[in-house]
Amino acid sequence: MNLNHIMATILTAGSLAACSTGGEKEAQIIDKPDFKSTTGIFDIDALEALGRVSAVSVSPDTRKVLFGISYESLEQNRSNNDLYVMDPDGSNLERITRTPKSEGNFVWINQGKQIAFTYADADGKSQLWVMNADGSDRKQVTSLEKGIEGFLFSPDEKKIVLISTIKFAREAKDLYPDLPEATGRVIDDMMYKHWDQWVTEIPHPFICDFDGSSVSNVEDIMSDEPMYEAPMRPFGGSESFAWSPDSKSLIYVSRKKTGRDYAVSTNSDLYLYSIADKSTRNLTEGMMGYDTAPAYSPDGKYVAWLSMERDGYEADKNRIFILDTATGEKSDLTTDWDYTADAIAWNPDGKSLYFLAAKDGNVPVFSIDIASKEVKVVADGECDYAGLAPLDAESIVTLRHSMLAPNEVCIAKAGEVKQISNVNTELLASLKMPRVERNMVKTTDGKQMLVWAVYPQDFDSTKTYPALLYCQGGPQSAVSQFWSYRWNLALMASNGYIVIAPNRRGLPGFGTEWNAQISGDYPGQNMRDYLAAVDFMKERPYVDNSRIGCTGASYGGFSTYWLAGNHEKRFAAFLAHAGIFNIEAQYLETEEMWFANWDMGGGADKAPADVTTAPDYGAFWKKDNATAQRTFAMSPHKFVDKWDTPIMISHGEFDYRILSSQGEMAFNAAKLRGIPAEMVIFPDENHWILKPQNAVMWQRLFFRWFDKWLKPQSAQTEEKQS
Repeated sequence: MNLNHIMATILTAGSLAACSTGGEKEAQIIDKPDFKSTTGIFDIDALEALGRVSAVSVSPDTRKVLFGISYESLEQNRSNNDLYVMDPDGSNLERITRTPKSEGNFVWINQGKQIAFTYADADGKSQLWVMNADGSDRKQVTSLEKGIEGFLFSPDEKKIVLISTIKFAREAKDLYPDLPEATGRVIDDMMYKHWDQWVTEIPHPFICDFDGSSVSNVEDIMSDEPMYEAPMRPFGGSESFAWSPDSKSLIYVSRKKTGRDYAVSTNSDLYLYSIADKSTRNLTEGMMGYDTAPAYSPDGKYVAWLSMERDGYEADKNRIFILDTATGEKSDLTTDWDYTADAIAWNPDGKSLYFLAAKDGNVPVFSIDIASKEVKVVADGECDYAGLAPLDAESIVTLRHSMLAPNEVCIAKAGEVKQISNVNTELLASLKMPRVERNMVKTTDGKQMLVWAVYPQDFDSTKTYPALLYCQGGPQSAVSQFWSYRWNLALMASNGYIVIAPNRRGLPGFGTEWNAQISGDYPGQNMRDYLAAVDFMKERPYVDNSRIGCTGASYGGFSTYWLAGNHEKRFAAFLAHAGIFNIEAQYLETEEMWFANWDMGGGADKAPADVTTAPDYGAFWKKDNATAQRTFAMSPHKFVDKWDTPIMISHGEFDYRILSSQGEMAFNAAKLRGIPAEMVIFPDENHWILKPQNAVMWQRLFFRWFDKWLKPQSAQTEEKQS
């Protein structure tokens, strides 16, 4: 369930809303809102007004930077992404699209004279389009029946790999044509759903010829392997492919397993497909974990990729591997570097790789020399970086955000970083923002833990404030200087709360041992870490010990449920979103069994080298697995008899990773116990609350709930006014 880099890949062609470019109406276009704060405080309205900067790309001549900005419309209940270009110093900013629907997957082609992107056609299917670099002369290039989810041009731009789908699931009409209205799905194997969708189609790579304006000879290169995904669901995209510099071969990522074997294994591989003879060769045979994100060096001598070692462990250390294309020799560049990489990009000189990795509570940009394996910091600070677009051998364009500000485009060179976009600078400057503090807290086992504290604007240490403990999801996702449009710590602080955000056990950025400790120890040390962080902050005279709340989503929701039965009066209110309440039920309800096996069943101590040989090694019926038995015995639902504190629960019905029944069970348990409880179920949301109006509703309910129990005077005033 690790979410380290999942959200960076969500904005794909398949998620973009459909619309025709013919007969577009001005009213459909979403522009930057005319927002002026009336309070000077960072509130929900200010959050929704921010421009969301995504995906930077440098032109071939390095003279222009291309990026996207999306804004939300509450009225239309959707967002829209448009494209912008500017010089690398931030000058000459120009908006080049102003359309009703989003442009996605945008890249430079034709020596920078044109831009290729995905956009919806008249039938609502995402297709490949091209336009001039100034946004003029838009043309639709593909007309695939099922549309495309992404694409990647060959270096000579004579071929394109298109991501589209083929039929997978049997429908009622396939079995019984005389029952055309029947809707039943016939399922005879596992892995029949992903996160928020039933598996009815499989993504495949289609290679086609491109003449500059149209495509031809579209061919599914995995037509003889119809059951395998490439890219892998649910979040794989064009980063799963890499063309060789000579355009003669293509590497793609696939986990060539089906059903039960797919559900319990993370063993994906890199496959080399030859254009000339249509042969396929496995480049990572025998490497048992995730192998992803292939990238050829500029001269084609090497292929770099991210590789996890162990099968079934989705949060394993992401190593940076390179393969010598002449000899086939493989080398781990990060053997002596104890952190996990999230993204890689070749330096144009071919001598080093840029990469991102969580470290000590931030996500800097690093470089690693392929000869010496020396790691250097390229861009650092109390912030996170996202996206890698090398400009030249010495500088790189990237995105930067923190807990107090969303993404802006930056350029890093020789250790210096310059912000070159100002999408939200003016808006944020008009607001009083919270303050973030770094604290090192001693844990119950004598370790040092980084705990972020976020203080309200105009914080006064002579006063007392209510506090919120933020419990991270994942469970192995960094609590770095992240920015979220849902779990926004600055927004919580702006509403008058001191936010406590611990980097408890099981988070990346503090070494592989710290990250791995949580597997098989869900109700253990990481929970004691949370309580240690709260106890540390309770010593501050400005924290009101009688008004501390606890909240989190996913594994953070599990943490909230568990702490509700084990908090010893530390908390006055709880709020859990998409949380695991009953681990036994979760083991059999979730679709990706590798996660449940490894995390609930003991991980490396119990997992075989090939997990398909023991697909249920972490199950609750494995009485000889002491780790699994301890985990299931400590499930949050086992402690409902100790619940004594108000709790709010939220969930999305399209969440197939953690079913909404988990939240419903928790709510029913609270009500049966006579505990004040509230539940909100979103019938049209998945693991995340994404639709603008639902997102605003959720934020309002969030603060209404905590204000009621942690700020009773203000809550009573609000009730009287309403």
